[in-house]
Parts: sequence; structure tokens; C-alpha cells
Amino acid sequence: MPQDKQTNRRIVLASRPHGAPTEANFRLESQHVPTAGQGEVLLRTVWLSLDPYMRGRMSDAPSYVAPVGVNEVMGAGTVAIVEQSNNENFTPGDWVVSQSGWQDFAVSNGKDLFKLTGPVLKHPSWALGLLGMTGFTAYMGLLDIGTPQPGETVVVAAATGAVGSMVGQIAKLKGCYVVGIAGGEEKCRYAEQVLGFDRCLNHRAADLAEALKRYCRDGIDVYFESVGGKVFSAVLPLMNTKGRIPVCGLIADYNSTESSPGPDLLPQFQSAILRKRLRVEGFIITQDYGHRFGEFFSQMSQWVEQDRFVFREDCIDGLDNAPETFIGMLEGRNFGKVLIRVAGDKP
Repeated sequence: MPQDKQTNRRIVLASRPHGAPTEANFRLESQHVPTAGQGEVLLRTVWLSLDPYMRGRMSDAPSYVAPVGVNEVMGAGTVAIVEQSNNENFTPGDWVVSQSGWQDFAVSNGKDLFKLTGPVLKHPSWALGLLGMTGFTAYMGLLDIGTPQPGETVVVAAATGAVGSMVGQIAKLKGCYVVGIAGGEEKCRYAEQVLGFDRCLNHRAADLAEALKRYCRDGIDVYFESVGGKVFSAVLPLMNTKGRIPVCGLIADYNSTESSPGPDLLPQFQSAILRKRLRVEGFIITQDYGHRFGEFFSQMSQWVEQDRFVFREDCIDGLDNAPETFIGMLEGRNFGKVLIRVAGDKP
């Protein structure tokens, strides 16, 4: 749908979901395009990032960041073009990373903007993925918490997702044996044949635990956790002494309204932490590592220019498709980094 520069479409949280979100939890509204005041810029959204953490922000449970309010615009990272500027640091036509959310236009005072320059301008959407938050999450979580060493075994959940696909490829660069876990045979073939993982196992298979044991004969040194649930149950018994578990998400439980069925793993988990001296550390990339973004961006940009990575984007056209796409992402229907193309890239 062509973008009307006189109208600002925005998707707001209409109600808080109980369990899995539905399209009824969202509402598409239209307003006049906002006006940039003194020291402000008007941004036109081109790319909108959809990420699992947004499900948590739809709930009002205590968390590391305030929830989205009912009737407020859904929050999200975006790549945008400066349409109008009353700020000396920006000119019309500049590309920026912003937090504009699920809408066509937004106003910013410039303090939350990151101007895109250099190689990333050739592929601006990468500023939300490969060279943005997802790449940053993979890089810092694996290298700072996971500290993989050559020859170690690294297991990656959600192996073909935006974060997991990068974790596995970085681990291979570091000389590790990498086993991915993904949803479906097609994704597993992609992880092995395109991303270069040594093995990838289908988490939908009934014999996941046995298969993991078969392909991790020397145990697991690093498990990059973003899923939880039965995947974690299969991994835990195989963790080696002094193993490391960076935790950036628990998507299997995001829609849960009650305790998961099955045995209580807490005693086994606590015992493993003590007996095997495991390092288990959750992290929020912006809060824990925001000051190290430059370090990540410099190294990752170098690797990208050397063509060291494969990065797949799952791009959907149209802001109005964001709710359905988001719901599908939580169900595992996406393949790669999920993006909404909100508008064209011409001023």
C-alpha cells in the first residue's frame, strides 16, 4: 500500500493478550502526521523490526522495561529517513536507526537516533539485524558470556533465527563444533548446508534428547539459550563442567499462562549448577552492553566486508501486516530476521 504523507498509520495495543496474542489485541489507527518542533526531526519509517521480546512488553507483569500501555503504539526498533529537520545534527534524507514503533511517522529530539553511514547504507535493513540489535545480541552473549574456545562444543537454540544463525556462525569462526536446534527439516538443512553448522536437530522430533546426546559425544561446553522448554530439558544433562549458558530469551514460555506440564527441573538445574560449576547468565543487550556497541559494530562490519556471514531476512510488505506476521513469528513460522517493509526508500 503506497504511503500517504498526510496520514500517520499506527498500530496500537488494543488489549493485553491472555496466552498467545491474536489480531484482536491490535488496532490500526490513522492520525495526522506529527509536526517536528524546535530541535526535533520528523522520521518516516522504512523498516520495522519484529522481535520476540515484544510479547513480554504486551503484558503488564514486572520486567526490565515498562510495558506498552493499552492504546499506545507498539514499540519497536526501526530504520527511518529524516523527512524534516529542526535539529542541526540531521538533514532531510539522513538514514537513522530509531525507536519509532509500529507507525509510519514519528518525531524525535535526536537523542535516541543512530545515524547510518558507510557500508551499512548499502543495506539499511541490516542495521536492525546483522549489524543491529540481533547481531549485537549474538556477538556479546556468545563471546562475553559464552567465551567459546577452539574445539569446544556449542549448541544453539532457534538456530536459523536472527540471533541463533549469527551465534552459530561466530562460533564456527572461533573454531568450535556447532550443533543447532531448529523447527523443521528445512530449517535444519539450511543450518547445515548454508550456515555451515556441523549438525542441526529438529526440536519437533520425538528423539531430540537422544539425537543431541549422539551428536554431542563430548558433552556441551556452551549452550546459547533463547527458547527454554523441552530444548533446555534435552541440553541440561549434557552440559560439561564449567559450561556456560548465556540466556537472551525464553520464547517457549512467552505465551504461557500456567506452569509447564511435566517434571519439575528446578532441583536438577540447581544441582547441575553446583556440581558442574555452570555459569548461567541472563542479559539484556541494550542495558548490559550498550556501551560496547562500537566494539561490536567495528568487528562485525569487518567480518561482513570479508563476506564471512550468511544473513537471511524474512521481509513482509505493509505496516498493516505487522500483527499477523508477529503472531506467526511467535509460532515459529518465520525463517530468518523478521522485518516489515513499511515504505519505499525514496524521500
